[in-house]
This record gives sequence, C-alpha cells and structure tokens, in this order.
Amino acid sequence: MFLGIDLGTGSVKALLIDETGRPVAEASRAYELRSPVPGHAETDPELWWSKTVEAVREACAEHGEAVRGIGLSGQGHGFVLADAQGTPLRPAILWPDLRTRQEVQDALALDGDLRLSLCNPVATGMAGLGLLWLKRHEPALLGQASVALSPKDWLRLRLTGERATEPADASMTLLYDMGNDGWAEPFAESLGVDLSLLPPLRASTDVAGGLAGPAASALRLPRGIPVAHGLSDTAACLLGLGQTAPGETVLQVGSGIQMMAVVDRATPELQPFYNTFRGVGAGIYKMAALQNGGTVFEWARRVLGAEWTEMYARAFAPGVDNGGAVFLPYVSGERAPLLDPQASAVWSDMRLGAGRDQIIRSVFEGVALAVRDSWDALKATGVEASSMLLTGGGATDPRWRQMLADIVGVPMRPFQGRDAAALGAAYIGGMAAGHWGGISELPFITSSEPLLEPRPFPGLDDLLARFRATYRALKSNRDV
Repeated sequence: MFLGIDLGTGSVKALLIDETGRPVAEASRAYELRSPVPGHAETDPELWWSKTVEAVREACAEHGEAVRGIGLSGQGHGFVLADAQGTPLRPAILWPDLRTRQEVQDALALDGDLRLSLCNPVATGMAGLGLLWLKRHEPALLGQASVALSPKDWLRLRLTGERATEPADASMTLLYDMGNDGWAEPFAESLGVDLSLLPPLRASTDVAGGLAGPAASALRLPRGIPVAHGLSDTAACLLGLGQTAPGETVLQVGSGIQMMAVVDRATPELQPFYNTFRGVGAGIYKMAALQNGGTVFEWARRVLGAEWTEMYARAFAPGVDNGGAVFLPYVSGERAPLLDPQASAVWSDMRLGAGRDQIIRSVFEGVALAVRDSWDALKATGVEASSMLLTGGGATDPRWRQMLADIVGVPMRPFQGRDAAALGAAYIGGMAAGHWGGISELPFITSSEPLLEPRPFPGLDDLLARFRATYRALKSNRDV
C-alpha cells in the first residue's frame, strides 16, 4: 500500500491506496491559519507535524505494516525558515500573506531581463519576497537560518532528515528559472536573497530517503519506508486527476478557483496575469488563479442572511434571472486575469426589478463571468481545450455546474472523488517505491459523469460586456 500526505492551508489529509490505486482509508485534521498582524498569514510548523501524526495514525491504523511508499504534496508559495537542526525559527509565512507589498515594488523595479525567465507575475505571498521582507524586518532571525523550505519540504525534512525541494514547489517561489529549470540566481542576487538558504533541487519521484526512526515511531509506521520528494498541491492535483498531457485542462472550484492547463512549454513574459509552474517529470502547466470562489458565496450568504439551501434554490428557481443586476465578485481583490489587489465586490445596475432572488442569482453569474474572463485571457495566450474536467468541493450542485459550462462556453466533465492532491501524492509514493515505473502505468480514475455541453445563455454577450465595463469604470475612478 502507498500513503499520500497533502499538507494544505487549513488541514492535512492522509490517503492510503492499494496496489491497484483503490483508496483504502483516509483521514484529515484541521489547523488554524493565524493572522497576528492584519494582512499576515502564518502557521506554526510544529502544528502541521502534530496534526500530520494524528491523520496518518488514523488512516494507517489497520494497515501500517503494509505501507511500502510515501508521497507528499502541499500548499505552494510559502516557506519555513529553519536552523541547522531543521527547527523552525518562526511561524511559516504562507501564500495568502500580504506583508510584501513594498518588496513587490522593489522586484518590479529590477531590470526586465532578470525577471523574464521567471515566467510568473511578481505578487505578494511568494517565498522570494518573504525572504527579502525578513532581511529587512527580522535580520537577526534570518542570520540564524540555515535553510528556507516550502511547507511540504519541511514536512519531508521531519520525515527523512533530507533538505531538498523539487521543481513543482521551486517554480512557485518566484526564485526559479523556468527556462533553465533551476534557481534564478541572477534575479535572487539582485533582489537581495541569500542563495545559500535555497535547498538543492531533486526530481519529484526520486526517493528522498527512508522514514527516519523518530518519525516512524511517531507515525506508527515501519522505519525505512521510501519517501518521495513529492509535488506542490496543484501539480499533485493534476496528477491525481490524470491530467498530465498538453491540452488537458482542469477547472477546480473551491474557496478560490484554479484553472490549470497543461502546456508543452513555458513562455517568457513579464508580469503575466497567469502562473507557469512545473508539474511531475517534465510537465508544465499554466494556471489562472482566481481568489474569489466559495469565499464569495459564503460572504454573500452572510450579507444577505441566506442559508446555503436558499442560495441555490433562489438562484436556480424556474424563470429567475438577474433582474438586470451585474455583480463583480472581487471581495478579496483579484489575481487572474486582473492582477488587482484593490479590486472590490459591487452590485451595479440595480433597479426595482432586482429583488432578493435576482440578487442571489447575480452572485452565481458574477463568479461564472469571472471564470469566463480568465478563460478568454488564457485562450489569448495560446491555450486551447476541447473540454474541461470540473472538480472541487465548490462545484457539486448540477445546476451550478451547468451554468459554468454555459457561461464559460466549454464542455465540462464533472469529477468528484477522493482528494486529488492526496491521491497524486500517493501515486508519487508508489513510483518512489518502484511499484509504478512512470506516469503511463498509473491507474487513473476516470469520471463516469456525463459531459455537460454548453447551452445558449440568454443575453450572455451583453452581460459579459457590462461585467467588464463595470470593472473598468470602477478602476478608472479609483486610479484618478
């Protein structure tokens, strides 16, 4: 059997699969994302470890002796600052963190030739900028540091004692040269980041080491189990869903929304609205990351005093339309395709015909229009897709799924199953153990759901035009 561990932002998941890829057991444990200062986002790594121990013990309670390989996945962009013994020197700084606004401006001021090969936008939450912030604000602490590791790489250090990273996580740091597949040393040096803090790069499926004695005792697993280097969570998600070939595209709807398209090469570009990251093996994918998904529905639900069942019932009641209302869903700024942290939510074109049902309906339409906006922008970069795999906990209602297909204008195949990132991590564990020789041998699970063909959506062209014009007008007024 093979164990996949996915270290997420708010919880850790442990998934045990057998030699056929069939899930055998799973468990998860939640932990808190802290914001000790407004705009900061941190977690104590030792909390990750204690919750991982709990989740793994539960998932492997009846099969611990049968585990033959362990794979990891985890949240990207953030980092743990550790000393020579691997002990965290402070709470981890994570991807939602906004403290590096000044460092963003400093990076953008660097020569474009230094940034071009990053193939990623300069944005808050990236490890490279966080290290520069520490150099300015916590220099004494930084001076004690021996290494900066992504969350899942620190967890692997705890499991095996090895300090390393792999291309999927490295490409999310804003310190990775996509063209040369290595650390972007000239950029890091110009930014003022100490290169000695960056760990060596290894292949995702290579064995990092055997499960060390103390970790084995804590997890109640046999000592020496091979542990793979692993993947970032989005790369592991693509692997778990079997979407690894150029042209395959996934729309993942959760608290945020990720549109991931596998491509055959990275395109150097200054400050693109999308990210370009490494996947498993030589894989590369573009990702349009929308910050406003399920968080928007939860916010609107609270503002309107509606229960979840009422939100869906009213939005999709027969004959209900938006009453002319347009909703911009940017409750927390927006990344793709706007790269605008100051963007905000708004209802516009409100008239007497827009009652409670119409307002709720406009929320669903607004989120779907934002996805369409990102899809149109991705297509302009050369991405194509004959269909999309639709997944995530925020895309379970069939009426909402159909609206997404209608507004985005691409056939969608729903896929709901086990946690895709944890499954991808378990696959990596099986490859590290030698059970599967490569991606082509993996027992991918296919969706049995019917393909959702886009249907005519009345007034879509006008609605999309008003949606975009409303944002442009608000931004123009804000920038005066």
